Amino acid sequence: MMPSVDFAKAPFLVIWETTQACDLACSHCRASAQPLRNPQELSTKEGFALLGEVASMGTPVFILSGGDPLKRPDLYDLVREGKRLGLRMGTIPAATPALTESVVRKLKESGLDQMALSIDYPRADLHDGFRGVPGAFNKTMAAVEWAHQCNLPLQINTTLWAGSAPYLSEMATLVESLRAVFWEVFFLVPMGRGEVLDGVAAQQCEDLFAILYEVQKKSHFVVKITEAPHYRRFVAQHESANVAQHRGHPRSVAMPDMLRRSEGPGHTVGLAPHGVNAGKGFAFVSHTGEVYPSGFLPVSAGNVRTQKLSAIYRDSELFRTLRDPAALHGRCGRCEYADFCGGSRSRAYAMTGDYLATDPWCNYQPARSPA
Repeated sequence: MMPSVDFAKAPFLVIWETTQACDLACSHCRASAQPLRNPQELSTKEGFALLGEVASMGTPVFILSGGDPLKRPDLYDLVREGKRLGLRMGTIPAATPALTESVVRKLKESGLDQMALSIDYPRADLHDGFRGVPGAFNKTMAAVEWAHQCNLPLQINTTLWAGSAPYLSEMATLVESLRAVFWEVFFLVPMGRGEVLDGVAAQQCEDLFAILYEVQKKSHFVVKITEAPHYRRFVAQHESANVAQHRGHPRSVAMPDMLRRSEGPGHTVGLAPHGVNAGKGFAFVSHTGEVYPSGFLPVSAGNVRTQKLSAIYRDSELFRTLRDPAALHGRCGRCEYADFCGGSRSRAYAMTGDYLATDPWCNYQPARSPA
């Protein structure tokens, strides 16, 4: 089982953006990735040091992201070092010609615990249009088979925005057919190239949550919702037989057990035992070492080249504030679900400029009255 983590002392999950280099041109890209690597990227030695500190903090899960992490020739070394330190390691290769059967097998041999592949639409033409490169869908389907051939647990990542929302049910069916152990559904944060994409209305989120809730109840794979923590509130409302008693009572509500699936199928990566949010159980390290509460909340609290990640996470005013539900503004600050939901701090920042503001994609009216 995944170890319990005190979010005041360590994140459950650290993502390191190993590079911003990538040969795709995805419509939603947070980093507006480019073909060439930045010479200021963290070195292999610095990456090893980062992995060591994360392990010493007691964080169980570490993800090597990008850009395309396959642009890093030391990717296999980083995976091996993370495994040597006892971390559960994941990575997210892009569907480019660099992704081959040999690469997938080498990732498995290096000790990778879980490989994520991005599929945003159940149809090749729509997916390729969104990713900006013809053939991306077919390459991803080939990589799915390569993962199964070498028994590498498979994760599917899906971006949800106005254009992809109508296909959510079809995507769930596709994920099931691909024998994935984990489905991460990312609700768009309008930043980078994604600023020009249309989001979904707050009420539409509720309709999408209903679909995801049914999928989560019946599927064998883990369902993780990213940048829509109000899904936890939705589940809590539907799981509790005593929702009515919460109305009018200014107290917190417990996170439902179905959102605490700490292990995935076959001891793969699962969910955190508590509600993770930006800076609260989560930290993001950029390709140049800047430490953000989330990759979608690009406000730096320090740099691992000059400070310890543990000090930044535990002691910086930014991270400490984000872990305090009482610091939230507006409806989020009054909400009885604030402790394990708290709204998307990234979306609040992207759309209002205030990372403590009410999540604009949530329409829930809290039971608490203003002080």
